[in-house]
Amino acid sequence: MIDLHYWTTPNGHKVTMFLEEAGLPYRIVPVNISAGDQFKPDFLAIAPNNRIPAIVDHDVPGGPVSLFESGAILLYLADKIGRFVPPPAQVHARAEALQWLFWQMGGLGPMAGQNHHFRQYAPEKIPYAIDRYVRETNRLYGVLDRRLADREFVAGDDYGIADMASYPWIVPHARQGQDLADFPHLKRWFEAVRARAGTVRAYARAQEVNSTPTVNAASAAILFGQTAANTGARA
Repeated sequence: MIDLHYWTTPNGHKVTMFLEEAGLPYRIVPVNISAGDQFKPDFLAIAPNNRIPAIVDHDVPGGPVSLFESGAILLYLADKIGRFVPPPAQVHARAEALQWLFWQMGGLGPMAGQNHHFRQYAPEKIPYAIDRYVRETNRLYGVLDRRLADREFVAGDDYGIADMASYPWIVPHARQGQDLADFPHLKRWFEAVRARAGTVRAYARAQEVNSTPTVNAASAAILFGQTAANTGARA
């Protein structure tokens, strides 16, 4: 059994998409980041960066394995079951998959996240910051659109962890100031991933856990006011 410490954010959805697609047994442990659950000692013990998602895999010889960081989790799970990422022996195909997984982790996710923050949540609307991140998100959409021009999925012909990592960050495209009609190859891929049974089940689980906005006036200080001094373990 896998314990998934989760909340309903794009990074959280990545892991439910994998688990539902793979059919692995798992249990969701809600971590309400709007209420500060990410600072509780039991969560920090497995996720010292106080961010979701994190997992504890209890089905491991020698004892449980815990991981934080969504990209690391996806790669671990894919290697565990031998699906959704090429094995190390397939050097070229695996390199393709990993570089696009890390592209999402280092580019699409952080830039779209800053886009969300300055467009939706910042108490002061700063035109330069909004323009900067909307444009960078647009550039990254263009990179992905060109990548998908001659292949079905991000890493090639097979659905895999690079797709699962990227899809949840495209879901809020309207809030990011992007129009999928401008990116026809990306739009085709997006609709195909959205229609997959594993994706449908993953987003249904999200509604079971939380159907309210993650960010509201009361939670903004918790989510956006963190420093080294105020993010330690809380009882």
